[in-house]
Amino acid sequence: MPRKAQTPSIADTHAARGGAAAVDRALSLLAAFRAEDDALPLAELAARTGLYKSTALRLLASLEHARLLQRLDDGRYALGGEVARLHGIYAASFSLDRIVMPVLRQLVAATGESAAYHVRQGKAPHQSRLCLYRVDSPHPVRDHIRAGDVLPLHKGTGGRVLSAFGAGDDSRGAPTASERRLYARIRAEGYMTAVGDRLAEVAGVSAPVFHADGSIAASLTLTMPAHRYHERHVAQVLAAARQLGGRVG
Repeated sequence: MPRKAQTPSIADTHAARGGAAAVDRALSLLAAFRAEDDALPLAELAARTGLYKSTALRLLASLEHARLLQRLDDGRYALGGEVARLHGIYAASFSLDRIVMPVLRQLVAATGESAAYHVRQGKAPHQSRLCLYRVDSPHPVRDHIRAGDVLPLHKGTGGRVLSAFGAGDDSRGAPTASERRLYARIRAEGYMTAVGDRLAEVAGVSAPVFHADGSIAASLTLTMPAHRYHERHVAQVLAAARQLGGRVG
C-alpha cells in the first residue's frame, strides 16, 4: 500500500472536481516550472509539488514518455518538445496569427516560396527556435517545415538572425569568432541569405521583426530550393518584416 502523505500535495489541495488524481499530480509537476527555470532536479520538483520523490519519479516517467518533459544528462528535468508543439498550436489560434498570417500569405503570393515566422525559445544553455507560423509554397518541390517544429538556433538563416539580434549566446554557449563576425554582418546588413546552412540545396532569406521598443521579436524567413533563389527576394522579405515591425506586441 502506498504511504499517505501527512501533508497534502499541491495537486491534492487543488484537485479538479470529478478529475483524476494522477493527472492532477502530473500536471502539478509541469506547473512547478517557473520563468527563471531551465531545468529542475527531482528533489526540487518534489519539494515544490509536495509529492513523495517515489511518486514524482513515476509521474515524471510518464511525462517524459509523452515528451512533455525531458531528462537531461545530469539527471535534471526540463520541458520537452511536446510543450513547444502545443505552444505553437496555441499561439496559432491566438490573436497574433491575425497579424502575422496575412503578411506571410502576401509574401508567398508575391514570391511563390514558403514563408515562416520563427521565435527564440528557452534559456541558455537550452535554447532553440520555434516555427510559430508557416505558409507553404504552392510548388511541389519545397522544404517541409511545419508550424510547431523546433529547429536549431545556430543553423539556418532564421536562427542566425535571432542569434545576431538576440542575447548573443545560443544552445552551445558563447558564439565562436567566425559566428561573431557573421552576426556583426547580419546586424549591419539587416538580413541574411544562405544556401545549405541547415539543409543542403535549400536557400533561405531572413530578416528580423522588431518590437516597438527595438528589441527583436522574431525572424521572418523565406525558403526555397537553391535553384529558385533570386536577389529580389531580399527586398520582399525586408518589406514584409517592416510591415510586421512594432505590431507583434
